[in-house]
Amino acid sequence: MINLQKGQKIDIGLSKMTIGLGWDPSEGTAHDFDLDASAFMIDERRQIPSEPFFIFYGNTDSPDGALRHTGDDPTGGNSADGDDESIEVDLSKVDPRINEILIVVTIHDAIDRKQNYGQVRNSYIRIVDDSNGQEVAKYELGEDFSIETAVEFGRLYKRNDQWKFEASGIGYREDLAFFLSKYYSGQIIK
Repeated sequence: MINLQKGQKIDIGLSKMTIGLGWDPSEGTAHDFDLDASAFMIDERRQIPSEPFFIFYGNTDSPDGALRHTGDDPTGGNSADGDDESIEVDLSKVDPRINEILIVVTIHDAIDRKQNYGQVRNSYIRIVDDSNGQEVAKYELGEDFSIETAVEFGRLYKRNDQWKFEASGIGYREDLAFFLSKYYSGQIIK
């Protein structure tokens, strides 16, 4: 298993995997923390080709069958010590137009609830080999963020017909609509 550092890139060497995301909300916050994992399937123009290639709890399956979101965890309590949300990936099925899969986690209603990543503990992204259930790589965000409300956790990307993974760890003071406006030129339905 590889413990990744921010910006580190690795060759995946797998076709079927699960991208697991986990976090714990700090004690004593007024509202539950609803962190939402999303995947943006991006083409060579750095755009989502059509709305179904945006994967989240409201659109759990990509049209090519390559990605499947396993469901929303509105409290961060799905698991005491495991993944809170996950996205199953089969790289052999990825639409040929797609050359990057961006994994983003946003805090739902962060502004209204006055929440940010400074109030989140133990957040991570990990890659699990679906053939044997073994963790291949893990990136722990640690205390990198304080005022941010969204984090680009990592990305799968294709180079020379090989899929690689980068632990991005880039924080934003934005919501999900920001990422949609950045990567999707069609009408955004909220």
